[in-house]
Amino acid sequence: MKWIDIRSDTVTVPGKEMRRVMADAEVGDDVYGDDPTVNRLEEIASGILGKEAALFVPSGTFGNQLSILTHTLRGDEVIIPASNHIIVHEAGASAVIAGVQMRTLDCDDGMPSVERIRKAIRSEDLHYPRTGLICLENAHSSGRLIPMEYLKEVYELSRKRSIPLHLDGARIFNAAIAAEVSPAEIAAQSDSVMFCLSKGLGAPIGSMLVGTKEFVKKARKGRKIMGGAMRQAGIIAAAGIFALERMIDRLSVDHRNARFLAEGLSTIPGIEVFSERLDINMVFFKLTNKARSRLIVETLLEKGIKINPPEGGEWRFVTNLNVSRDDLERVIIEFERALKVALAG
Repeated sequence: MKWIDIRSDTVTVPGKEMRRVMADAEVGDDVYGDDPTVNRLEEIASGILGKEAALFVPSGTFGNQLSILTHTLRGDEVIIPASNHIIVHEAGASAVIAGVQMRTLDCDDGMPSVERIRKAIRSEDLHYPRTGLICLENAHSSGRLIPMEYLKEVYELSRKRSIPLHLDGARIFNAAIAAEVSPAEIAAQSDSVMFCLSKGLGAPIGSMLVGTKEFVKKARKGRKIMGGAMRQAGIIAAAGIFALERMIDRLSVDHRNARFLAEGLSTIPGIEVFSERLDINMVFFKLTNKARSRLIVETLLEKGIKINPPEGGEWRFVTNLNVSRDDLERVIIEFERALKVALAG
């Protein structure tokens, strides 16, 4: 049975060519800075994002939390939309690792008004924490693209108030394709950016943290403190190089497939697709009936289709390089059948 996995784009597996370059990678001890493949990956990543330097880290969560640790002082406050990945899906790590307080601004799309952000910045007062950082996310976990105009306004505010801005750019290349701009144009509206190699780009492991040389030098020490300094990491860095050189342009295929999937699901009675959130490779929808979600998941699993149960009443399907158009046609057919089974049960 061929498995179809649309739980996330993190489930992708490296193909034969990527595995070959991993096997053939020249390696050294990255803690000493002499792994040539890691060094090349960091040079490529910083160049693509238009930043001075880059650091290879184990995961996206690691990169985000390392950035917070690097930018802030213990006891600082971080301004962040409440719907961002750092808040929702990173296990409260900022309190544990950086010892900071999160000033969350409620909004579903990751774009609180610039005025709300301005009002959230603390003034100098004995009773207040220092506002140490502003965090945004693009593309946002809701499936939305954050417009360039908004990013520019928030970054202009952060610079006026001398507060660094970190961008969770886990899917920054998806965002760049959707916005029809270069990744560097998005990255220019922040002081640091984390992006993932292990999502749509298809590498098995790793993320990148980019910023100024001074920032990355400090982050390198923080990476060591957090246990993320690796030795012969060139084996996995080689996959990252392959991903950056060969896999960025194909992300548009995932976007088109997501729209195809959304159109197919929207024809099924009882499904409401959130069509306003189709900017990248994610499809969000809800059921308008009371079908048992667990039964739907289990029924599809028996058919060789892996999906996640709904979160907060919303279902999310994610297209990726291991899922074809034919696979998605099968998903649409089998989901409709599973929905009928769940309603009957």
